[in-house]
This record gives sequence, structure tokens and C-alpha cells, in this order.
Amino acid sequence: MAAPQLEVRALDKNYGSVHALKSFDLTVNKGEVIGLIGDNGAGKSTFIKILSGVHRPTSGAMLFDGKPQRLRSPRDAMALGIETIYQQTAMVPSMSIMRNMFIGRELRTAGPRGFGYLDVKRMGREAVAAIADVGLHLRHPETLVRDLSGGQRQGVAIARAMHFRSRILILDEPTNHLSVKETLKVLEYVERAKAQSITCIFISHNLHHVEQVADRIVAMARGRKVADQPVHELSVDRMIDLIG
Repeated sequence: MAAPQLEVRALDKNYGSVHALKSFDLTVNKGEVIGLIGDNGAGKSTFIKILSGVHRPTSGAMLFDGKPQRLRSPRDAMALGIETIYQQTAMVPSMSIMRNMFIGRELRTAGPRGFGYLDVKRMGREAVAAIADVGLHLRHPETLVRDLSGGQRQGVAIARAMHFRSRILILDEPTNHLSVKETLKVLEYVERAKAQSITCIFISHNLHHVEQVADRIVAMARGRKVADQPVHELSVDRMIDLIG
């Protein structure tokens, strides 16, 4: 039997006298969508920052494909295929869709000593194909990100993660401040990622959105995990009781 894609064992995190994460355990299989819920201060953000390499745990272990890993930076997380999309997506508004898609991963033509010019044509083609793969159809890869709606920006961020074969996609409040139509589109993007066997950790205060896309619900309160159940076993009312 294959090892879980992600396994977290007895994870603790202290910020001085504040015990933000307490003996947190989690097992995630490839292609699952985990709905991570909890009120403010529950420990969700702390766990996500550890998983994305921003913070280091005080104690505990993390395993990827059964192998222990120590994440010292976001670069380490990205090397493992972990991509985090925050509600304010990390994009440069004054740059184009194409440049944002390939920022830090630019394609270049062949040149002396491995250096060359940016391969703009290829990046343009791949950007258009990537955003089409998530069902997002935009005018041109040179469109500036500042001209996109909030939902479209989330779509570009998810398309970027899928294009670069991210294995675990962390979505932190991806539907916050979006219209109903844009929210439905973002939930569709998550379904498309799942169809490509990309594991998703979906964090949201909107429990109805979590219910629509998650396979499993992991509820947190006061730094601890208080529930870990298939979504069909939990009503929204029961979720509210767990995190209250």
C-alpha cells in the first residue's frame, strides 16, 4: 500500500509563551481535498506557514511520500511541489499574466554558457494553454494582472500551480470577497485540480464552500485537531459546533 502523500506527526509550534499548535497530526492521501476549518486563532495559519516553509515547527515531524522532510524555507516547500495561494494572491499587478505565470521560472532560448533571451513566444503559448486548462479564457497573455477580477486572479494562480506540476495546493480563503459567480468558478478550479490528482488543502470560513469541494473535513480549535471525518458525515451545523 502506498505511503500517504503527506503525514504530520505531533507537530507543535510555540511563539514565546503562546502555544499556537499542539500535538497536531494529519495524514493526507494523493488527490484528496482536505477542508481545513477553524475560527481565528485555531492554529490553521500556523500549520499552513509550517507546511509552506515560512515557519519551522518547535517539535514534531513531517513526511512526504513516507520520507521525513525538514522545510527551512518556502523554496524547500516549492521543491517538494507545495504551492500556497493566499486570498491576496502573490502576483505583481503591473505585470502581465504571462510574466506572473513564469515569475522565477522564466523560459529562455539557448545561448552561450546557458544564458539566453526570454522565450516570450513559448511562455505566451504555455500561459494561454495553462489558463484554458482551468476553464479560464482571457484575451491575451500580455493582459495586465491589475485588469483582472479577483476570481480571474485566483484562476491564474491555480493555473500556474497546475502547469508547474504542484503536488499539494494550499488555498487560503480563496473565495473571500468574490462575487457568487466568481466563487463558483474558483470552486470549479479546485475540482479541475483534483481531477489532475493534485492534493488540495482548502481553508475557508465559508463552510458551505468547504462542504462543496472537500472529501474530508479537518476541524481545529485552540491549536488542536478536534475532528477529522469524511465530509458526508458532517453537516454545516455540526462543523459550527466543532469549531465554536
